[in-house]
Amino acid sequence: MGWVRSVARGALVVAVLLAGCAGSVPPGGAAAGGRGALTFVTAGDLTDYLAPLVEEWNAARPAERVSLVELPDAADETRAQMLSELRSGSRRFDVLNIDVAWTSEFAAAGLIAPLERGRFDLDAFLAPVVDTATFRGRLYAVPYVTNAGLLYYRKDVLDAAGERPPRTWAELARLARTLAPRHGLGGYAGQFLPYEGLTVNVTEAIRSAGGAVPREEGARAGDAEAAREALSFLAGGVREGWIPAEALRFKEEESKRAFEAGRLLFLRNWPYVYADAARPGSKVAGRFGAVPLPGPDGPGRSVLGGSNLAVSARSRHPATAADFLAYLTSEPVQRRVLTRGSLPPVRASLYADPELVAAHPYLPILRESVLAAVPRPKSARYDQVSLAVQAVAQDVLALRTSPEEGVRRLTRELAAIPSLPSRNSLPTR
Repeated sequence: MGWVRSVARGALVVAVLLAGCAGSVPPGGAAAGGRGALTFVTAGDLTDYLAPLVEEWNAARPAERVSLVELPDAADETRAQMLSELRSGSRRFDVLNIDVAWTSEFAAAGLIAPLERGRFDLDAFLAPVVDTATFRGRLYAVPYVTNAGLLYYRKDVLDAAGERPPRTWAELARLARTLAPRHGLGGYAGQFLPYEGLTVNVTEAIRSAGGAVPREEGARAGDAEAAREALSFLAGGVREGWIPAEALRFKEEESKRAFEAGRLLFLRNWPYVYADAARPGSKVAGRFGAVPLPGPDGPGRSVLGGSNLAVSARSRHPATAADFLAYLTSEPVQRRVLTRGSLPPVRASLYADPELVAAHPYLPILRESVLAAVPRPKSARYDQVSLAVQAVAQDVLALRTSPEEGVRRLTRELAAIPSLPSRNSLPTR
């Protein structure tokens, strides 16, 4: 199950910061007391920013040391290993860095402990991210990093044509269909391979159209029409050619590389693309921009990405775990999450910090996108919900199924998931 890196090297001691994290109340639902060493499990840290943060904690709290466990980089493998360990009754993991989409599943299974809201500075966070950490009205995690989709565009091409970045689907389609071919470019791409990225792209389109993939609160009258409109928009792009056929095989990295290579006019992707596309060697460095995602009649809505920090329901040291969560979400550490890890923080004040905005020009646009963003559907069986969305969307984008039939099929498949009663499915037209 991955490998353990017990971070023991000395580092700068952030004594004042850690003192502010002391004296916490244990997470609600966990045993009282409970101070001592922790194991912190996460997906692979590709930027190596986490180890120094843990080193600082360990230097200041030698009696409450944290060992860092890094699982595989692939999200599906990380989730599977975390679930296997927790379901076995093991006490190995104390603090878990989980994808925002997993919070409901882990909470519903009783694998993570509810937390006391007053223990954490949630009012300082971007408001929508807090919702990703709740399940059935209770806080089960603390937001750690966030993400929202952006529309990247070739600024040089649009400027030369006297065009502005698209704010609506109609503008995006027109430019992708007419302007892109004149410059030998593909029009528009997202993440359309059948995996979690396709669920995100489809959910964003449905949300932008004013609807929702079924959630526990129940369906709304307009959801079926919004889903049909969203699937029609995407399928129309494939049929008309302004979504290139190769985009149906794109995940995040493949789509990013296509944009960096100068093969696309527009790309939907996460904020990390901004720094990568601006680096020397990128064919679009200095020639692109980013704006919020478009919708049918104006700015659209992104789905929130990122990760949350949760405490295992079987942790022996929940009080120390709560302190560690407060430490990782404190303002100084959140600043370094961005500067060292290139990950969007959850604290609102950092998005207006002049020094950070100068180094990361996309921050104001990202803040706008996050504030308009929504969580993925909350379900104890989110994995099955996502698979159903992927399967239907794949057939619609491959032009094997009409958008209308896709909505009807999605309704049936979601209603068949045991944890989702039929009243939560999309109403048929």
